[in-house]
Amino acid sequence: MTVLILGLVLFLGPHSVRIFADGWRTRTVARMGPGAWKGLYSVVSIAGFALIIWGFSLARQQPVVLWQPPVAMKHLNSLFTLLAFVLLAAAYVPRNQIKARLHHPMVLSVKLWAFGHLLATGKLADVVLFGAFLLWAILDFRAARQRDRALGTTYPPGSLAGTLIAVVVGVVAWAVFAFWLHAAWIGVAPLA
Repeated sequence: MTVLILGLVLFLGPHSVRIFADGWRTRTVARMGPGAWKGLYSVVSIAGFALIIWGFSLARQQPVVLWQPPVAMKHLNSLFTLLAFVLLAAAYVPRNQIKARLHHPMVLSVKLWAFGHLLATGKLADVVLFGAFLLWAILDFRAARQRDRALGTTYPPGSLAGTLIAVVVGVVAWAVFAFWLHAAWIGVAPLA
C-alpha cells in the first residue's frame, strides 16, 4: 500500500498545484520557463503513475476486502465509465457542445470514472486509488471553475458535428477498453 500511496502523492501532487498554490505555480513557471516546468512536471507525474500501477498491482496480491458491492454496481460503473469516455473525448474534440457547457469535461470524466469504480469495488486498495482520484477531481473542478469566473473565461459554442464526433469517439474508445483492453491491461473483464 505504501508504494500506491507514494505514487498517488507523486502523480496527484503536481496535478494539484493549481488547486492549492496557483500563485506559486505562476511564479515558478516564470522563473524556470515553461519548458523546464513542463519537463519536471512530466517526469514527476510519470514516476508517480508508474508507482501507482506497481503499488496497485502489489496491493491486489493481498487484498483487504472492506465490503462486497452488489452486482448492479458493476453495471452502473459500466454506464459511468461510458459517460467518462465521452467526456474525455469531449476534452479533445474541438467545438463540441459538451465542452462548451461543462467547460472542464476531462476533470468530470475522472470524477465519473473514480465514483463508478468506488461503487463497483470494495477493497482497500480500490478505495485508496479511486477515492484519491475522486477527491482530486472534485477539488480540481472547483478550482478550475473559480479561475474561470475570476478571469472571465468564455468557451466557444459547440457545434452538432463536434458533439457527435466526441460522442462517437468516446463510445468507440469505451467499447475497445471495456471489451478488450481492460482485461488485457488490468486483468479484470468488466463486462464478462
